[in-house]
Parts: sequence; structure tokens; C-alpha cells
Amino acid sequence: MELIAGEHITSVQHEVIKREHVTLRCSYDTSSEYPLLYWYRHYSNQAPQFLLYKGARSWSSEEHIPDKRYTSTTSQTSTELVITSVTLADTALYYCAAEMIHSDTMCIRRCTKTCRPKMLWK
Repeated sequence: MELIAGEHITSVQHEVIKREHVTLRCSYDTSSEYPLLYWYRHYSNQAPQFLLYKGARSWSSEEHIPDKRYTSTTSQTSTELVITSVTLADTALYYCAAEMIHSDTMCIRRCTKTCRPKMLWK
């Protein structure tokens, strides 16, 4: 993995609301107009599982979200994953990742950071 100067992705916050849904957020910083934001779920002793990708900025219409329990929004500087109908099986380590495609070189740069949700059951 290689980062271009000035690019990064950071876990921002997470919240669980009434055991109905969980929201995970990550922020990113890049000069690219073509970022793709990915979400993965990682259970212990298993390979990470792809959940979805969603484009931002000039690629905001690009997305692939196979499971309708997941939704994602992106902005100029952040991505959000919402998991609906949350169950104990959703307890895992979640990764947000960014793929930055730069139009001047068309190189693909990747960077990752983790979001670790805390399942709050009352």
C-alpha cells in the first residue's frame, strides 16, 4: 500500500440506535476526484468479507451494494455505513477503505483504517 502525500482515511465515530441500526463513519482526504469507498466486515479467524463500495465526488453514482441491509452515503470528505436490523451476528471488526484514482497518472492508491463498533445492548 502506498499513500500519496496528503491522503488519509480515518475512523470518525459510530453509534447504535435502539438496536435497530448501527452507523459507522470514516473520513478521508485526497486530491482525487475519483475516490471509491469500500466497507468490509472481519470476523475473528476468517478473511475479511466485502460488504459494498460507493463512489464519491465525480464517481458519486458508482456503487455496488449486494445486501440491502447495508446502505452507504459519501461526501467530499467522508463515508458512512448503516447496518439495519442489527443482530449479535453483526458484532465484528469493520474496515473502511478508499481507492483513489488520479486522472493525471491513473494510478490506483489504497489506504485503510478500521472502525470497531461497540454493540450496545440494553
